Amino acid sequence: MADIIILGNGPAGISSAAYTARAGLDTIVIGRDSGALSKAGEIENYYGFPAPISGEQLVQNGIDQAARLGVSVISDEVLGVSYDGEFTVQSKQGTYQAPCVILATGASRKVPRIEGLSKFEGKGVSYCAVCDAFFYRGKAVAVLGDGDYALHEASELLPVVGSVTVLTNGRTPSAQFPEQISVITKEIEALRGDSVLESIAFRDGSTQPLSGLFIALGVASSADFARTMGAETEGSRIVVNDSMQTSIPGLYAAGDCTGGMYQISKAVYDGARAATSAIQYLRGRKKTGDSVKT
Repeated sequence: MADIIILGNGPAGISSAAYTARAGLDTIVIGRDSGALSKAGEIENYYGFPAPISGEQLVQNGIDQAARLGVSVISDEVLGVSYDGEFTVQSKQGTYQAPCVILATGASRKVPRIEGLSKFEGKGVSYCAVCDAFFYRGKAVAVLGDGDYALHEASELLPVVGSVTVLTNGRTPSAQFPEQISVITKEIEALRGDSVLESIAFRDGSTQPLSGLFIALGVASSADFARTMGAETEGSRIVVNDSMQTSIPGLYAAGDCTGGMYQISKAVYDGARAATSAIQYLRGRKKTGDSVKT
């Protein structure tokens, strides 16, 4: 078991890792790609660089720095995080545990443009299978997505609901779905119903009766993980206090996922603040006799 797991290898996550590693904590960083910075061709407004630098290179510089400090940097996609006094992080490649987690995977910018989606949020449309599966016991539901995140959410629903259908909205599935999960690749036109969701209408004129639709596009965001564990969120933003702590002990968040300015400088500060708070938290656990190696 590590001392701390940081989800996200961008400025917020790597800033956190630099502080926790130098504090002697066994630190794991799990990240999938460069996120929004991959689209930044030249960055000229960040302190300390006399010449422009690409977002990709800035991210790589940070990863190299963390590795030099002894951080275990893992390139992987995180599928879920659970909490029962300790945190368990499930990824495509393995499972990791720690008494403390920092969420720093950025903000979700992928919102499906489907008629009726906002109308039925909380009335048939959900963003968390673990949170809301109970309300659809024995009913027909669908998951909107096509990758491993969609597969993970569908798998969470299977033992509870009546049936699960994956809707890819015209995309080719990138994950292998088991035979008990139906896959429909047709493009979606709209969500239908009166006061609650009742069906999905496709562009070819066909419909599919449904009681619930779970959104799982792309990869899971920090807000998705926080919501699953019961941490307070406001839309796509994770609610934190001045110490970057969420409503769950030992769970911190930093960077774009906490809202505010989408700037590298803000993400780096958030990461440093979250790490400092996490270090104090873990040292406090050690004093009370909990199993932390620091």
